[in-house]
Amino acid sequence: MATPVTQSVLSSALTSMMTSNFSMSPSNSSDTKDYHTVLLVINSVVLLSGIISLSLMIHIMRFSAKSITSTAVLNLIFTHFVFLLTVPFRIYYYATQDWKLGHEWCRVISGMIHIHMYMSFLFYVIILVTRLLSFYYNYEVVASFQRFHGLLVSGVVWTVVLVVVPCIMCFAYGKKDVIPSSGGDRNTTQCFKFGKNIGDNAKVFNYIVSTLIILVAAVLTGLQANVLRVLYKKHREGCSSQQDFGAQQKSLCFALVMVVCFIPYHMFRLKYINDIYLENVNEVFLTLTTFNCLDMLTFLGRRTWFMCCPKVAF
Repeated sequence: MATPVTQSVLSSALTSMMTSNFSMSPSNSSDTKDYHTVLLVINSVVLLSGIISLSLMIHIMRFSAKSITSTAVLNLIFTHFVFLLTVPFRIYYYATQDWKLGHEWCRVISGMIHIHMYMSFLFYVIILVTRLLSFYYNYEVVASFQRFHGLLVSGVVWTVVLVVVPCIMCFAYGKKDVIPSSGGDRNTTQCFKFGKNIGDNAKVFNYIVSTLIILVAAVLTGLQANVLRVLYKKHREGCSSQQDFGAQQKSLCFALVMVVCFIPYHMFRLKYINDIYLENVNEVFLTLTTFNCLDMLTFLGRRTWFMCCPKVAF
């Protein structure tokens, strides 16, 4: 829980940063101490809470049922794990305000936050669609897809990622030279400053992707909320004891994670694409998406804490 002092620091820093970004011209946009402070705090909180969340979830997953949904959750855990490995490098940069690990490594660390967001979104969609199909259609149809099919889909997804992402990183993402600092020291560089690399084709692609994510997240959340409404009307007071109701509650939590973590960023990105001087603010919104690493906490409950239930229903 954040203390009043921490909240005050974050509030004043973010306000100062946004004011400076809106008042400065594109050519004068630069990092500020307050900007680094905000990102340092966010990344530190994400790293600490993310490690705790994943540790608890890995322990719980030992008792999970073998299904397509549980396979998607395992992929989600792995996605969070890989991303968290890169967070210390971000903390290092925002703490020292100096990047000395090379431009190529900067591109990799910068790209990982985007990969994490899109991979997380993909697995959220798989989990939600699977749950919705089991409710709106025949459960046996969904159950006919064995764990093997889930592993097969996972293999295809990760193969595509391992092929496509390196190509994008090699030929497109952050290809411009490193921006030297104003101090004139060639060994002192800035990182995560690739806004000016967004070309016209990339802008169109970003518009399409951001709009699609906003629409998909909103539609899936609405459908998932309707599922809970129907189940509540059906079972009323006894709904909390229904296994299906609990599983659909967890799915709604995933949908809400998408709404809270992803939609604000992509709504802002629609503006940022044409206003690159807002790069600092965009970086804050982008970093806030990483709070989805806490999504695994939705599986924790009283039965989990007391280990009264040998299995977790997914």
